[in-house]
Amino acid sequence: MSEVNNTPFLEINDLKVEYFTKESVVHAVNGISLKLDKGTTLGLVGETGAGKTTVAKSILRILPDVGARIVGGEIKLEGKDLLSVSESEMRQIRGKKISMIFQDPMTALNPVQKVGDQIAEVIALHSDDSAERIRERAEEMLEMVNIPKERYTEYPHQFSGGMKQRVVIAIALACNPELLLADEPTTALDVTIQAQVLRLIAELRDKLGTSMILITHDMGVVATHCDTVAVVYAGSIVEYGTKEQIFDHPTHPYTIGLFGAIPNMNVDERWLHPIEGLPPDPTNLPSGCPFNPRCKYATEACRNGEVPVCKTPDGHECRCHNIEAVLKGEGKDA
Repeated sequence: MSEVNNTPFLEINDLKVEYFTKESVVHAVNGISLKLDKGTTLGLVGETGAGKTTVAKSILRILPDVGARIVGGEIKLEGKDLLSVSESEMRQIRGKKISMIFQDPMTALNPVQKVGDQIAEVIALHSDDSAERIRERAEEMLEMVNIPKERYTEYPHQFSGGMKQRVVIAIALACNPELLLADEPTTALDVTIQAQVLRLIAELRDKLGTSMILITHDMGVVATHCDTVAVVYAGSIVEYGTKEQIFDHPTHPYTIGLFGAIPNMNVDERWLHPIEGLPPDPTNLPSGCPFNPRCKYATEACRNGEVPVCKTPDGHECRCHNIEAVLKGEGKDA
């Protein structure tokens, strides 16, 4: 009887990433660990500057050559550590096994190259097909994202923001990648186009059986499109579990604060409840829990030493000293 392979499709262990200058070091990612199973979607949620995009760029190994470094950890795709493979092997993985939808379609496309040729370039790098067949496949990708193939020879400036983003999606999916990294793919778009683009990504993901990491600020997007959720703060995952666990039983004070800042149309309230204060300076992170300066549950233990990852009553992970006090609402301002 053959053994069942329980190896996660993607596994990140204790990833640490820094950006540096002569004057300072930015601690962008501080020991992040997560897993992604085949065919599922993980949502990375957190404020701007939390390190979400850095995680995605580390997976693809496209951090800047100067001023950035991965100082520790593992990134395993189907058991192979991507941080130990050669650059030539990594070029074969990019686009073919892993692709990325970048945040801003206005800057992700080459303004002086036809959009069809930009899609075809990706296909040509990972295919031995003839030029004619490569063009046909690029036209098929345009049609797949609801752009007429007749627009193959047009340039990015001839497309609206929403259509540019569709071209970026077509490029990312041109070689049927097994893992899609979607970095806030609707940030630059209006609300109507956001919904269309997200629906398109979901349909293509389901059609192609692609796994996905979705980076977003929008909890509504997470609720609709994700299976698991990792809440990121100051380069660390502070809460991690299934979508149902995070939405039904948020436990970390930061996660509770995120939900508290969302308007509830069923409750008559005059004011929202924002999280007081600002995220910490990543060049000078506070000792202990990075959220402790903003947390009404913080104790002396929170301000010193490592904060353990604990299991909540429903079984998901939370990096907090005072889970019981948080669940009881026994903060100093409660």
